[in-house]
Amino acid sequence: MAALSARTALVTGGSRGMGLEIARQLLARGASVAITGRTPEALSAAEQELDSERLLCVPANAGEIDRAEDVVAGVLERFGSLDLLVNNVGISPYFGPLVDAPAAAVMKTFEVNVGGALAMIQAAWTRRMREHGGAVVNVASIASVRTAANLGVYALTKAALRHLTMQLSAELAPTVRVNAIAPAIIKTRFSEARYDGREEELLERYPMGRLGVPEDVAPAVCFLLSDDASWITGETLAVDGGALKVDTG
Repeated sequence: MAALSARTALVTGGSRGMGLEIARQLLARGASVAITGRTPEALSAAEQELDSERLLCVPANAGEIDRAEDVVAGVLERFGSLDLLVNNVGISPYFGPLVDAPAAAVMKTFEVNVGGALAMIQAAWTRRMREHGGAVVNVASIASVRTAANLGVYALTKAALRHLTMQLSAELAPTVRVNAIAPAIIKTRFSEARYDGREEELLERYPMGRLGVPEDVAPAVCFLLSDDASWITGETLAVDGGALKVDTG
């Protein structure tokens, strides 16, 4: 995989789970990395774990869309550039049938999962990438292309994120490439409620015979950000252990 040295990456929600592993692997490939996190405690723990002079931790809540400009400005002030953006933050505050979903929960989920990603891309584009180029990876989900029991609101936002990826890949080309990944269940704290106590049952849906871990996702993100993917844009790469290929009928 092409090295990412002399480049600067911003990973939202990088203090734990997939975001933390993505940040770790970007650092290993030579990039300078900024991560955002909602709580100082999580950011402090991530800072100690990653232990790099090329790391910047930025307290930020993805729901505060108007803070995107400040986050990008902070990255530019520290590193002088911003070449790579990973929109990893996602929330799923409502679990239940879509038809019963409270309007407030629907709006909040869209605000964070779609609005937050768009705001970060807009800020990165206007402040740096329009003139200097770059690459963006949005973290979607396989729920964006099929029904998801009790996760309809979350799935709707991830479908919107896939379309946002396609739309911006056309609008920002050829300066900036915009791609996405679509993971299946990844064993993190975020998705623990979906697999805890049900892992053996769920494995029937995964041809690879196991659930995913953050280490399965991060290399795919790094590939799409690298020059090895220089002619790939507007795509969503499934990282799902084959789950989308299984007949669930």
